[in-house]
Amino acid sequence: MAAPELVARAAALRQEIERHNTAYYVLDAPTIPDAEYDRLFRELQALEAEYPELATPDSPTRRVGGRPLEGFAPVRHAVPMLSIRTETDTTAAGARAFDVRVRKELGLTDADPPVEYAAELKFDGLAINLRYEHGVLVQAATRGDGETGEDVTQNVRTVHSVPLRLACESPPAVLEVRGEIYMRRDDFERYNAKQRADGKATLVNPRNGAAGSIRQLDPRLAAQRPLSFFAYGLGEVQGWAAQPATHSATLDALAAMGVPVCGERIVGNGADALVAFHDDIEARRDRLPFDIDGVVYKVNRLDQQRQLGFLTREPRWAVAHKFPAQEEMTRVEAIEVQVGRTGALTPVARLHPVFVGGVTVTNATLHNQDEIDRKDVRVGDTVIVRRAGDVIPEVVAVVPDRRPQPEPPRFNILASYPVCPECGSHVVRLDGEAAVRCTGGLYCPAQRKQALLHFASRRAMDIEGLGDKLVDQLVDRGLVKTPADIYALDAATLAGLDRMAEKSAANLVAAIKASKDTSLARFIFALGIRNVGETTAKDLARHFGSLDALIAASEDDLLAVRDVGPVVAQSIRQFFAEPHNLEVVARLRTAGVRWPEATGMQQSAGILAGKTLVLTGTLPTLTRDAAKEMIEAAGGKVAGSVSKKTDYVVAGADAGSKLAKAQELGVAVIDEAGLRALLGATMG
Repeated sequence: MAAPELVARAAALRQEIERHNTAYYVLDAPTIPDAEYDRLFRELQALEAEYPELATPDSPTRRVGGRPLEGFAPVRHAVPMLSIRTETDTTAAGARAFDVRVRKELGLTDADPPVEYAAELKFDGLAINLRYEHGVLVQAATRGDGETGEDVTQNVRTVHSVPLRLACESPPAVLEVRGEIYMRRDDFERYNAKQRADGKATLVNPRNGAAGSIRQLDPRLAAQRPLSFFAYGLGEVQGWAAQPATHSATLDALAAMGVPVCGERIVGNGADALVAFHDDIEARRDRLPFDIDGVVYKVNRLDQQRQLGFLTREPRWAVAHKFPAQEEMTRVEAIEVQVGRTGALTPVARLHPVFVGGVTVTNATLHNQDEIDRKDVRVGDTVIVRRAGDVIPEVVAVVPDRRPQPEPPRFNILASYPVCPECGSHVVRLDGEAAVRCTGGLYCPAQRKQALLHFASRRAMDIEGLGDKLVDQLVDRGLVKTPADIYALDAATLAGLDRMAEKSAANLVAAIKASKDTSLARFIFALGIRNVGETTAKDLARHFGSLDALIAASEDDLLAVRDVGPVVAQSIRQFFAEPHNLEVVARLRTAGVRWPEATGMQQSAGILAGKTLVLTGTLPTLTRDAAKEMIEAAGGKVAGSVSKKTDYVVAGADAGSKLAKAQELGVAVIDEAGLRALLGATMG
C-alpha cells in the first residue's frame, strides 16, 4: 500500500504533466524543456509500476498504448451521431440558400431580425465521441453507422490533445464531447520523413493517417502517430447545471474545461456573415496547418435548433458548405464496369494518368448510363476530372472541341455487358431506375458478402454470430459462395477461423441449425430481392401462401398484391427468372430450410386490412417491433412517415416530428391503449 505522501506525489505529477501536455499539444506553447518533461513522466511511471493502485484511468501514462486488441467492441450511441447535409453549391448562393431555408422553417418574415449563426471549419479527419463521466474520460467511440460505433478508447487515450480529465471543479455527471481526430500537415510530413528514413511505409494523406491510426488494433502503433483533436459539439449530457444556451457558448465552455476547440470560428448574423466567413476561409485554406474541405454553418441558439429539428437523419439547423473541388483535363482511354455489392454495374472511365487533388488519378466514376448519356462521354474524349478530398474522382464534362475524328461510338452498358462480368447472370435495367444491375443476387461473387450478411440478418434468417468479420473470412477462404453453403458448415471448420473458439463455433452451428425453421415471409426477405423489403415480403407470403406460387407468379399476378407496383413486380420476376438464383433456392430447400405453407389469399381479412399506421415515440409495454407485428398480423401496414393517407399515428413518450405532422394534417392519434383497443386486445 502506497504511503499518503506517495499518493499525493502521484496526483501532483499527473496534474503537472497534463498541464504541460495542454501547453505543448493544445496551446502550442511549451513551458518546460523535453528533458524535464521526460523526467517527470518517468517518475510517475516508476511510482505506478511499484504501486499499481496509483495508476488512475486519467493518468498520462495511459497515453503510451496498452496491449493489442482482438477487435473493437461495438458502442451504441446514447444520442445518434448524425451526419449533416452538404451544400454542393460552392458559391455564395449556397450560404444564402441555407439562410432562406432556416428562416422559412422558423416562420420568420422579412421584418424579423437576421438569424444568429455559428460558423466553423469542416475538418478532414475522423469523427469521434468522447464520453466523460464526472470529468474522467471513460470511453471513445467512432461514428460508425451513426447508431453504433466502435470502442477505440485505448487508441484515443494516446492522442495528447484529448484531455483524460476535464479541467473543472464540478463536471457534469455525463458529458459526451464530439469532434474530429485529425493530423496536422507538419506532423504528417515529419512522420513520413522519419518513416522514409527508417525504410518503412508512409501515410497516403493526413486524413487516412488519422482514421487509420485510430483503427489500429495495437494501441502502441496508434501512440506513434502524431494526432490532434478539435471538439465541435455534444452528445449525451447529464447534470450540467449551467449548460449554455448557444452553440458558440458551448464551445467556449468546453475550451474552459481544457477541451481543444478550433479558434477559426465566428458568430454572425444572417447570410452575409456566412458568405464572408466562407470566402475568408477559402482564401486562407492552403495556409491553415491542417486539411479542411469546407466550412459548417449552425444556427447558434440551441432553442432554435430544437425548434428546427431534423429532416430524416440530418439536422435542419446545420449545413456543410463545401469549397470548389480541384479539376484537371485528361483523356478517356477506356470505359469499363465494376459490379458493386448490391449488383449495380457502375461505369468507370480509365484515364490517362493525371495529377489532381494531390494524387495521381487513373480512374473516375461515370455513375450510370444516364450520366454517360447526359455528358456524352466516349472513349478517346478529353474530359474534365474533379477530385474533392477523399471523394472518388468523377468526370465532370467532356471538352467537345478535342473529340477525335471520326467521332467514336456512344457507350451503352447493356450493349457492352449483356451479362455480368463477374458471374455471367443476365444484366437488366428496371423501369424507373438509373442503375443497370446483375440479376444473380444469390450467386454473383461481387454481391456475395452483401447477400450473405443480409440473409443472416436478424429480420431475415436470424443467424446470430454470422457478422461482417466472419463473412469476410468465409468468403475470402472460399468456404461459402452462396447462402446455401452456410448450411454445410461444421464446428471443426468454423473453429479453424480467426477469433473463433470451439464454443463460438458450436454456438454458430446451433444458430444455423435453428434458422432452418423459419417463415415464408422471412425467407422471401432473406433472398435480398431488389425493392422487396420486410413489409413487402410479408405481403407476398400472405398473398401467395407458398414459395412455388410466388416463383410462378406473372407480373400481373404480382401487381394484385397490396402495395406492389410495376417496379417491385419487375424486380421479383427478374430475380426468379435467373437460373442461378433458382439453383441456390433449391439447394437451400435441400439443406433443410423450411417454413409452413398455406393456400394464398388475395388480401388480408384482418381488422386493420387496408389501414396504414405510423409508430412514433416509446410505448409503455410494447417494443416497436412487437407493435409492428401486431398491426401487420391484423392486416394493417406500418409506414415510416405521416401523410394524408395515414389512418392512425400511434404515439408514445418522446414522440417527435411525426406527432406534430399528424396534428397538422388532422390524422387520428392514439396511444398504446388505443392501439390495443383497436386490435381488440387487452392490456397486460
